Amino acid sequence: MGLISFENGVFLLDTDATSYRMLINEHGHLEHIYYGARIAGCSLEALRYKRTIGRGSQVLTCPEDKTYCLDDVPLEWSGIGRGDYRNSPAEILMPDGSFTCDFAYESHAIRSGAVAPDGLPGAYGSGAETLVITLKERASEVRLRLYYTIYPETNVITRRTVLQNGGDGELMIRKLMSMMIDLPEREYVLTSFDGDWISEAQRHDRPVQYGIYVNESTTGASSNRHNAGILLSEKYASEDGGLVFGFNLIYSGNHHSAVEKAPNGMVRVMNGISPHCFMYRLKPGEEFETPEAVLSCSSGGFNGLSSNFHRFVNEHIVRGDWKGKERPVLINSWEACFFQYRQGKLLRLARRAKKLGVELFVLDDGWFGARNSDTAGLGDYEVNRKKLQSGLVGFSKKLGDMGLKFGLWFEPEAVNPDSRLYREHPEYAIKLPNREPALGRNQLVLDLCNPAVRDYIVDNVSKILDEANVAYVKWDMNRHLSDMYSPFCSNGEFFHRYTLGLYEILDRIFSPRPHILLEGCSSGGNRFDLGMLCFCQQIWASDNTDPIERLKIQRGLSYLYPLSTMGAHVSQAPHQQTLRNTPLATRFNVAAFGCLGYELDLRELTRQERRDVARQIEFYKRYRRVFQFGSFYRFDGTRDNACCFEAANGTVAVAALFQTLADAAPPNDILPVKGLDAEAVYRVWTREQRVYIGRFGSLIRHLIPLRLKADGWILRLLNRNYTLKDGEQRLEARGDQLMGGLRLNRQYIGTGYDKELRLWSDFGSHMYIFEKEVNGA
Repeated sequence: MGLISFENGVFLLDTDATSYRMLINEHGHLEHIYYGARIAGCSLEALRYKRTIGRGSQVLTCPEDKTYCLDDVPLEWSGIGRGDYRNSPAEILMPDGSFTCDFAYESHAIRSGAVAPDGLPGAYGSGAETLVITLKERASEVRLRLYYTIYPETNVITRRTVLQNGGDGELMIRKLMSMMIDLPEREYVLTSFDGDWISEAQRHDRPVQYGIYVNESTTGASSNRHNAGILLSEKYASEDGGLVFGFNLIYSGNHHSAVEKAPNGMVRVMNGISPHCFMYRLKPGEEFETPEAVLSCSSGGFNGLSSNFHRFVNEHIVRGDWKGKERPVLINSWEACFFQYRQGKLLRLARRAKKLGVELFVLDDGWFGARNSDTAGLGDYEVNRKKLQSGLVGFSKKLGDMGLKFGLWFEPEAVNPDSRLYREHPEYAIKLPNREPALGRNQLVLDLCNPAVRDYIVDNVSKILDEANVAYVKWDMNRHLSDMYSPFCSNGEFFHRYTLGLYEILDRIFSPRPHILLEGCSSGGNRFDLGMLCFCQQIWASDNTDPIERLKIQRGLSYLYPLSTMGAHVSQAPHQQTLRNTPLATRFNVAAFGCLGYELDLRELTRQERRDVARQIEFYKRYRRVFQFGSFYRFDGTRDNACCFEAANGTVAVAALFQTLADAAPPNDILPVKGLDAEAVYRVWTREQRVYIGRFGSLIRHLIPLRLKADGWILRLLNRNYTLKDGEQRLEARGDQLMGGLRLNRQYIGTGYDKELRLWSDFGSHMYIFEKEVNGA
């Protein structure tokens, strides 16, 4: 039996660890039966929702069956006007002028592999199988095709909907979800990942109560306000136990997820394109296709669900030459230079970076046109020769001669009014004919619904990529959409057609150039979604590089996306976003759980700091595959002011414990550990990190016999050239013992210094390596 089978009117869909069951019921509706841990077969008597007697106020969908009301049936799809008063997955103005529709089973087919969407990105890969169920509207020639694709090894099912107008009249679509499912009520907790600029993906939990909760973006992109991914968990689910469902969407535009607890003991979940300002006219003979929804579940808690999503993204979403390939360590010029640089300054930064072990130099904003601030130049592609005397081609060659790859920043979707492009083609920008357009970051957005605009972007970006031997692109977009209007589509289609235009541009540029590593960015994580990951192998998680804030951001994203997709940089402290001053070691320890980069002026580092950065990069390269593609674990039960991450691959595990604000006389810490071989012996040690003398200030008087000023030249000199060992710990132990929790050396408690003491204070951290001994070695 394959992944999908059909027996006695029941569809059976099975992944390695989960099962999904649905029934063509006696009235032709597609009834949901079960979704959860894997089961054998399907006992309808045990699993089917019972309709023993009707309720007093029910509207009978089929008058001959006194117990059958759609409002009381768990469904895979529902309509309007036939007795189901729960949230509807569709609002379609039918040819008869009403919204009433009733879709019933007509046929089905089982196909090998995934069936690619038309014009939209989707999941792909071997080992998949697809079920296509066709539903027909009872009173018209309108049909729905529901696609279910099984990816067995990742325990993921994708779903999407195609609406076909087979009649003579037009349909007006006001809402059409990608999927809908009715689950039995289990006192669920709904988890969403919300935020803002520099505060993305903050986890928020709330109990699912009666009514409808909506998680939605209306900014024109998937947005930093509400990520498209949501989780639904049993009340007492933890990181490692309990049933957890996950729902996401392969889409980068306005999205909509809704969770409704109904009075009948069911919870309805749906997701798809946001109905905000959406009206799509479907002519006779046409089809409308929704983005692909992604579903998974795990009885192994949040970590179990995340493991499913991580493997799915790495295997079935990310593509190109960088699929499964270790990402390079980069330096980005932005925080070191901003807009103010010349070629010589950039090359000096590159030479310093190369000496420290950096592999890729990324030239950020400011290289084109009159781009000396964010007020001018966007939309133009002429290289500013005052800044780059050798041009991009010559500059790239100079980097190559150093042994560095060349990366380049673009913001192709935007235009400054003060630009050559806008002066020559003001019609390329999105704006209403009778209104003054609203600016965001001194810029307008280009109309990607316009074929000429798409050609302009593709031609200019492609030319630069080929001529300058660009190995990496950072694709930025720094504002939300406004003044939604295009002469190339109706207003109700604008948001969706903009997104389709973006996908066409990305496909035309990067599909012929699979060797380029593409990092998405939108003022940080404003467009961190599965749609972009079909083109971008990684996404800049946030403009906030403060590691204490990044702990929350990267943790939130990790519920839905693997570490291989998260851009994470070490920056200068105090941090631009918070003015918080954090240790260099902690900045690295957080950024290592992602795709590592540096974004600071290397001239300002002391000799000891440069040594530390070189050691950090050397360490990261050694364990890069574990960080980027290993199994990632979060932990319950750490102190309120602590957080623990771990990445492991069976042979090696790297765990880090982070502290936010220090307590006086802190308790002894126990480091939780997972993913080890219980019977193997592991060598365990701390990553070497150092404490700078300046950290002690005037307290240094207690360690040396001399009376020195805390801000005097002697201590400043010592701070630049001398450091102390911090928290060294080495041991050997069996995996089963270590997974009981590693007892750590003590923190500083105000009584002195020892090289094994963890000198943490606020924002301290350590990283611990567990290497499996092979053949007693």
